[in-house]
Amino acid sequence: MSSAPLVGYSSSGSEDEAEAVAAGRSKPGTGFHRCGQNPVPSEKLPVPDSVLSMFPSTEEGPEDDSAKHGGRIRTFPHERGNWATHIYIPYEAKEDFRDLLDALLPRAQMFVPRLVLMEEFHVSLSQSVVLRHHWILPFVQVLKDRMASFQRFFFTANRVKIYTNQEKTRTFIGLEVSSGHAQFLDLVSEVDRAMKEFDLTTFYQDPSFHVSLAWCVGDASLQLEGQCLQELQEIVDEFEDSEMLLRVLANQVRCKSGNKFFSMPLK
Repeated sequence: MSSAPLVGYSSSGSEDEAEAVAAGRSKPGTGFHRCGQNPVPSEKLPVPDSVLSMFPSTEEGPEDDSAKHGGRIRTFPHERGNWATHIYIPYEAKEDFRDLLDALLPRAQMFVPRLVLMEEFHVSLSQSVVLRHHWILPFVQVLKDRMASFQRFFFTANRVKIYTNQEKTRTFIGLEVSSGHAQFLDLVSEVDRAMKEFDLTTFYQDPSFHVSLAWCVGDASLQLEGQCLQELQEIVDEFEDSEMLLRVLANQVRCKSGNKFFSMPLK
């Protein structure tokens, strides 16, 4: 059994800030001048450093330092004004869920010792894409309009599955969604429409919706498939009240762009 391609993740940044391979294109500018008149070039005087330091640019994206992210490397280089953007349904981990993770991780680490738990948990509704800073708020507004009619719903994620990102530079252990798939597809359809309005990459054709639990650098799928996967699934199946524990209420869609978060509640 081969590992599934990862839904919405790449090789750098925080888990919900994974960048897509293809960067989105910003819209053309709307600058103009009167007919028959040539624009007059203006010479700008240099601004003293002491003044510049008082007004840091709001378009500056997150610092690109792989040492701060467990050795993860960006799929595309960071450029000023470009913000990695990702849409997902958050999952708030309760104490019982943490207990399940405490049972799963040590077993998985017997096969791949470098595995670590995720810092947060979610189900992706998009690949990560790149937005220009000035398009973040217009994009979020379009997204909010498209999410406005959706009802909250329950889904179950209880099938252990191994994932890798597209570049095979990171491996994940996830719980695949086994019920609620149709509702996720409906959400993705509207997210994709918002993406197309801004010439951004849409989601995968046949997505495997899941909650990632743990990850490591490199392709560890061969070590985790087979015996390890079977043992992890047994832990999930035999965990007390796992059926109720892994039944989750989806009550909001969240958009993360750089270090900004936008929440869209479901009705």
